[in-house]
Amino acid sequence: MILPTTTVGSFPKPTYLLKARSRYARGELGKEDLLALERRATQEVIRLQEEVGLDILVDGEMYRGDMVTFFAENMEGFRISGLVRSYGNRYYRKPIVVGRVKRSKPITISYFSFAQGLTSKPVKGMLTGPYTMAEWSFNEYYGSKEELVLDLAQAIRVEAVELERVGAKWIQIDEPAVSTRPEEIDLAIKALGVVTADLQVKTVTHICYGEFERIYPKLLELPVDQIDLEMANSNYDLLELFRRHRFTKEIGLGVIDVHNHLIETKEEVKRGIKRALEVLSPQQITVDPDCGLKTRTWEESKAKLQVMVEATREVREELAGA
Repeated sequence: MILPTTTVGSFPKPTYLLKARSRYARGELGKEDLLALERRATQEVIRLQEEVGLDILVDGEMYRGDMVTFFAENMEGFRISGLVRSYGNRYYRKPIVVGRVKRSKPITISYFSFAQGLTSKPVKGMLTGPYTMAEWSFNEYYGSKEELVLDLAQAIRVEAVELERVGAKWIQIDEPAVSTRPEEIDLAIKALGVVTADLQVKTVTHICYGEFERIYPKLLELPVDQIDLEMANSNYDLLELFRRHRFTKEIGLGVIDVHNHLIETKEEVKRGIKRALEVLSPQQITVDPDCGLKTRTWEESKAKLQVMVEATREVREELAGA
């Protein structure tokens, strides 16, 4: 199939789960009760994706809050700070590295296996990349950032290998921090290579913002099959970079702006896909939103995805009839 559709990872948590997570944090709800509600929400996410007709699904990340803190909480070598402002009015509990980081237990495996068991369509395994984890944590243990990043890479690789073993066909390693320090792109490339070495699955990295002109075409050296990039929110400006230096990998083409409440029209999405097809082949492109949907409402998420799927189908049909 050309132009398969997917999403980046997160979905908005239903109100009942948000309340349950607050109660759990206060010690008013047990772990098993919380897990039951997380699974209920995951079932709803899988059902929604199947209803709108997505080709490659995600579990919706109902079991995690911040993408870095969640993994740090489940590894050795971290403690978690108080709330730190990330952007706007959003806060997260920043991890602090206080010892040698290590993956000593499964982190996402049971969540992935549960979600994959709900559908015959492929569900992506979802990991946070080692460079982003290091960049968004305080380091109070390692003598250099490179040491920390490479130990994180080894830890995340163990999780990736296990995801492959239990049946994941796609593994996404999110690295949104890669574009923030162009001078460290080689370290990010090296670390991601540790994570993906010898994996037989389709590998993806998602990078949702930044001054990509400062790391392109070096970006193409990231050792993954597909690089997932925000396009709609930046008016597809990256396509001009691709005209000057050919994009040689598969691309996750972000055609839905997740940063606002507006629902795109089919024609807007089709125009975006067709602009990309001027410089990329249909075989290179997977169509998805710019970023995760967790900041949108459930109704907005469904409406945006429906538009995206319908627009993509129409472009497919046009290509088939050409």
